[in-house]
Amino acid sequence: MDYEVILTDMAKAQAQNILDYIFSELKNAMAARSVEQDMKETTERLSYMAESFKLCDDSKLRTSGYRIIHLKRHRYFMLYKIVGKQVYVIGIYHDLQDYENSLN
Repeated sequence: MDYEVILTDMAKAQAQNILDYIFSELKNAMAARSVEQDMKETTERLSYMAESFKLCDDSKLRTSGYRIIHLKRHRYFMLYKIVGKQVYVIGIYHDLQDYENSLN
């Protein structure tokens, strides 16, 4: 099944903040480009594989149908929900980030 992937304003802001941090604070343009490419590839995978990825471990998020997909080459993941033929990415988080408590 093909899905339309929609990044919420929050997810877009998080993606930009991640890339800005890597580029400006860490002074690593090549790493920022690599993470950006990985985000794009992950978004593309969601367009045809969204139902394949696991539901969240957090019971409230799982009950609401939220899932996660990890970037292939970096320690980030996208939190998303499928609604009909659309996938809404509501956030992009680092693997070590406590995303559950930031959403509850």
